Amino acid sequence: MSDESTTTNAGTGARLALRTDGASRGNPGPAAAGIVIERVDGTILAQHGQYLGEMPNNQAEYRALILGLKLVTDRQPAAVDIYMDSELVVRQMTGVYQVRDATLQQLYREAMALVKALPQVTFTHVRRAQNALADRLANQALNERLRTHH
Repeated sequence: MSDESTTTNAGTGARLALRTDGASRGNPGPAAAGIVIERVDGTILAQHGQYLGEMPNNQAEYRALILGLKLVTDRQPAAVDIYMDSELVVRQMTGVYQVRDATLQQLYREAMALVKALPQVTFTHVRRAQNALADRLANQALNERLRTHH
C-alpha cells in the first residue's frame, strides 16, 4: 500500500482515541480518509491517509470511520473514544439522528457492527481544528492522488 501510514504495536488492552476525517473535493468528488489512533495521553500510535474514490462528503466520513474502526479493532483496546468533525455521522452513530439515505444506511450498519464488536465506544463531535491531523492526512492522500492522476 503506497498510502501514508505509520504504526506501532502498542495499545493492546488500553483505552485509545480514534480520530477520523473524510474529505471530498466537490460533493460528490474525489475523496479520502484520514485516521489517527492515539493513547489517552496523546501519543500517536498510528496514522493513515487513504484515497477512497469518487463520493459525497458524508460517505467519505463514514468510510473514514469504518477504516479507523478496523484499524483500532486490531489493537484489541479496552475502550475507544472516537472524535469526528462530522456532526451528522456522530449524531447518527449515537442515535440522535435517523439515517435516511440508502447508501449511508449501509455504511452506518457496517460501522455499527464494528462498534458493537468493541468493548466500550464513545463518540464526540469536535471542531475541525481539534481533528487537525486526521484532516491533514485525508487532504494529503487526496492531494497525492490528484497530483499523480492528472
